[in-house]
Amino acid sequence: MIRFVIIFPLVVVAWLLVVKLVSDLKKASIDWTGVTTIIGFIALAFWLRHITGLGG
Repeated sequence: MIRFVIIFPLVVVAWLLVVKLVSDLKKASIDWTGVTTIIGFIALAFWLRHITGLGG
C-alpha cells in the first residue's frame, strides 16, 4: 500500500508533464533534423554499450 501511495502521485505528475510537453511541442516550431540527430546519437550510444559491454 505504501508503494502505491508513493508511485501513484509520481505517475500522475509524469503524465501531466507529458501532456504539457506534447501541447508545447505542437505550438512550437522545432528543428526536427537536430532533434532526430540527437536521438540517433543517444540510441547509437546505448546500442554500442549493449553490444560491446563497455561503459557504466
